Amino acid sequence: MTAGAGGADDGSPPRRRLGQLAALEVEVLKSATPAKAKALRSLEIASILDLVTTYPRRYLDRTRKLDVADTAIGDEVTILAKVTASSSRPTRGGKRIVDVTVVDESGQLDLVFFNQPWRVNQLRSGTLGLFFGKINSYRGTRQMANPVVDVVAHDGATVESDKMLRIVPVYPMSSKVRLTSYDLSDLISEALRRAGELADPLPETIRQRLDLLPRTEAFRQIHRPESEAEVATARSRLAFDELLRLQLALVIRRAVVRRESRGMQHQPIDLQASTAQSLVGQLLSKLSFPLTNAQQRVVGEISGDLAGPLPMHRLLQGDVGSGKTIVALLAMLAVVDSGHQGAMMVPTEVLAEQHVASLAHFCQGLIVERRDDLLHERPFSIALLTGKTAAKERRRVLEGLAAGTIDLVVGTHALLTEAVEFRSLGLAVIDEQHRFGVEQRAALKEKSGGTHDPDLLVMTATPIPRTAAMVLFGDLDVSVIDALPAGRLPITTTWASTELLAEAAWAKVRTEVAAGRQAYVVCPLVEGSSKVEAVAVTNEVERLAHGPLQGLRLGLLHGQMKSELRREVMEQFRSGDLDVLVATTVIEVGVDVPNATVMVIEDAARFGIAQLHQLRGRVGRGKHPSMCFLLGEASNLDATKRLAAVEASTDGFYLAEVDLEVRGGGTILGARQNGMSDLRLASLTRDKDLLVTARSVAEELVEEYPFLAGLPELADELRSLLDEDEADFLFKS
Repeated sequence: MTAGAGGADDGSPPRRRLGQLAALEVEVLKSATPAKAKALRSLEIASILDLVTTYPRRYLDRTRKLDVADTAIGDEVTILAKVTASSSRPTRGGKRIVDVTVVDESGQLDLVFFNQPWRVNQLRSGTLGLFFGKINSYRGTRQMANPVVDVVAHDGATVESDKMLRIVPVYPMSSKVRLTSYDLSDLISEALRRAGELADPLPETIRQRLDLLPRTEAFRQIHRPESEAEVATARSRLAFDELLRLQLALVIRRAVVRRESRGMQHQPIDLQASTAQSLVGQLLSKLSFPLTNAQQRVVGEISGDLAGPLPMHRLLQGDVGSGKTIVALLAMLAVVDSGHQGAMMVPTEVLAEQHVASLAHFCQGLIVERRDDLLHERPFSIALLTGKTAAKERRRVLEGLAAGTIDLVVGTHALLTEAVEFRSLGLAVIDEQHRFGVEQRAALKEKSGGTHDPDLLVMTATPIPRTAAMVLFGDLDVSVIDALPAGRLPITTTWASTELLAEAAWAKVRTEVAAGRQAYVVCPLVEGSSKVEAVAVTNEVERLAHGPLQGLRLGLLHGQMKSELRREVMEQFRSGDLDVLVATTVIEVGVDVPNATVMVIEDAARFGIAQLHQLRGRVGRGKHPSMCFLLGEASNLDATKRLAAVEASTDGFYLAEVDLEVRGGGTILGARQNGMSDLRLASLTRDKDLLVTARSVAEELVEEYPFLAGLPELADELRSLLDEDEADFLFKS
């Protein structure tokens, strides 16, 4: 490795920055033979930075060494032992059992692997490995069944004494790659040794205040610890660095947006004294229900943004049925009252159609005062624009948006096309933000049609834990509607995991329909698949019509149907001409039929917690008690946790926390802002306090050092670890 920038001022050797390590390929290491380099790349380890940030997944404490002879039946242990024999034998069912014998200095232990035939090649005689599992007895002999295996050395290779640390790191490995945990440890040791002293971009005053290790020491301790305490302190520093980079990017993004924004100042929303002539006042006078205290509080927060000099950048989240749509509509009407237009962008055509129907119902009869016309007024105008909008209607909508005669448009990504121009876009509402990224937000903002930027309101009907929100939406202000409208009845949820319970669910559907109510049945797929064993909605309609729901009026709805047919089916269901709507997840959000009291979700284990909660929220919207049935067995422990949680609670915010714990932060971060580096060590569930601290430090640093001017090492690190577009956006100044 060659020296680079980042040297100390005292004449000591240059300190290496993480960006330099990211630019060095693993092949620069002497111990990275062509075979090992190929194996590393198959594990997505291409650079020296990838290598040193491949952290141990666990540690074997050799100070608590447990010899084979010391194990007892029922113990769950890790042993270090050498394979002396391995063989494979068939079962009556055509599968195979692999028998392995291992020994250490104290004795012998039998291992057995069921339906893992490849183990006989992995664990050949002479292989040294770590074996973790429970000791049981089989025909009077101690045995370990299906243990977790980490290969230490292959084919009798000796392990040097200095590798047998008191705390042995065990790295994540793939059974398909001929690379051992000790191989990886060797490579990492060489990389850290040759990298020498690492640049530490965190100001020393902050590092000492937070009692964090220096970075070089943290990397050494995470990979070659001498005690469990060293692991903990090293992990704390390196996890903090990951979280700080995330928060710095978000805080700087927010600063960039604010610095470059050209805001419109709208009239504030006055819920008490709105004039009858204003659209807000007209809507409030015709609402058949009062706004909840939570809705009023959030409207006040949005109103403050709309009246302020900077464009609003706000996230609005609330549980299913909490009334986010009416809050967003009030904001859009306030903008139209100020002489501008509103736009709502949603991820699917079906959801766009449903929003238009809902908003048109609320806005029926509203009159816009025309300041530039002798008639002084015209009907409030709402339009729909999707990729499937007919050419003639598309021309009408485009002309209306450009002329300003259309006040509010609801659409999909079609709103982002070059042909769409607004006379004056005052507010952009993005629904279901987790389906959109930063680029879509920015593209919609650029449609303002004037010299000022529109306000931005991002909505999600999927409650997000605070820690996840700080990562996903850290560049937005957050409003939460934390109460449901008065009169909403609780929904009883039953996990129908057996055929008997499923029969009871179908019986309940028939009972509710006989009482004049309606039901939904949701299936995971539109068409059958040989790879995915899920109920296909097209086949399920036929099965139900000739089976459990025979004699009822069934309708079919899925995203592949033509728009006209979808609208026709939904209208039939809304009007009561259909008893049961059998659908895919196109009804997940936006559908509001108060007479529907039963939700049956087939193959429920195939859905995530958030989606199950959203689907359940389609019922419980009227005056009758409602129920939800989750059909099917759980395929694994995670599915069991998901279904049990949804059955036990209807609190979306609680379920969001459970979802984060079950899925982990990685899956949720799949929807993060573009350009964010992965969390390879930090955890959104385990490191909540650390994340809050990282946010506070990020805000402190950006305030004291605008855009990190004066902190070149930290700026360089952030730039090098973001993708190019995001880095250019944040640091173009």
